[in-house]
Amino acid sequence: MTNNAQESAESTNSENESADSSRKNLLNSFRDFLKHYLSIQDNAQPEQTIEGIERDIPFKGFNLWILIPAVLIASFGLNANSTAVVIGAMLISPLMGPIMGFGLSVGINDLPMLRRSLRNIGIAVAVSIITSTIFFAIIPLNDASSELLARTRPDIRDVFIAFFGGAAGILAGSRKEKNNVIPGVAIATALMPPLCTAGYGLATLQFSFFLGASYLFLINAFFIALATVLAVRYLKFPVRTFLDKKVEQRAKLWLGIIVFVMIVPASIIFYQVVTETIYKRTVNQFIEENIHYKDDAIVKKEIIITDSINYVNLVIFGETIPEVTITTWQETLNKQVKRTKLRIFQNTDREGLPEVARLVDMYT
Repeated sequence: MTNNAQESAESTNSENESADSSRKNLLNSFRDFLKHYLSIQDNAQPEQTIEGIERDIPFKGFNLWILIPAVLIASFGLNANSTAVVIGAMLISPLMGPIMGFGLSVGINDLPMLRRSLRNIGIAVAVSIITSTIFFAIIPLNDASSELLARTRPDIRDVFIAFFGGAAGILAGSRKEKNNVIPGVAIATALMPPLCTAGYGLATLQFSFFLGASYLFLINAFFIALATVLAVRYLKFPVRTFLDKKVEQRAKLWLGIIVFVMIVPASIIFYQVVTETIYKRTVNQFIEENIHYKDDAIVKKEIIITDSINYVNLVIFGETIPEVTITTWQETLNKQVKRTKLRIFQNTDREGLPEVARLVDMYT
């Protein structure tokens, strides 16, 4: 019996060792597979990449004269609400150079390059805002277009777009082969339009536009630079200066603080955007399901959100709607959303409200 027990134990141990060996082989094979297909270090060319980025840092001569037309083209696109023109301006703009130079200098501890990058970013930003401010002060624009409004409320999505765009840009820049990644990054991260929107805010004294657009530019520039820092560290670019451990820890602490300061407001704005989207979806569903009276037609719908109370304005053409029906609609709306007042404007209000009269005439 003892011999049988020993043989059974040895057989079990042998099976366990065989299973462990199979698992190890499988894990090794999977790791080799990932290393073969996902490795980005083999084809990296650090020295050539550093030289290329350094060439694009200075904002003088050619780069400066390219920047000014790019600003004007972007401003015309924002003025005309033309997405295609704005995209063209983003492709022309040379703003990526000093921003990636800033990230590279931090990644390789090159203080002279860091100073040059910051100085040239400052020059580029100043020239862009001054040019766009002069443009919008001269060219009339009554209402802010959707292209302008899109650059005034950055949120957490812009953080991720800038970070992954910056990562794609530095990884593409580290390759020997030519590719079209950098133009794609320039379009995705949208550095030029926020500066033009900031100029519009100054020209029209709408400082909420200036602050929102400036914040969007800061988000884009900072997270492009942060992605560049992480990429060059991962690719083991040659470090120019070795920092003291305490200095390096202090730099990491400040970097973390800046990331936190950038992300928190963007996250709050994103929450507000999601909340407003859900609110508007609920209101639109309420209108579709409840606002019906005989053959009347809704010729204009407007949802106004304020800090105290929200308004749902509806201009309705047709037979006069009884007050009791409007009261019933309001009570139904109150059950679905809070702090919302339903305001119905009918064709009988045309004498007191010129816009209602114009809409009724257009509908007729």
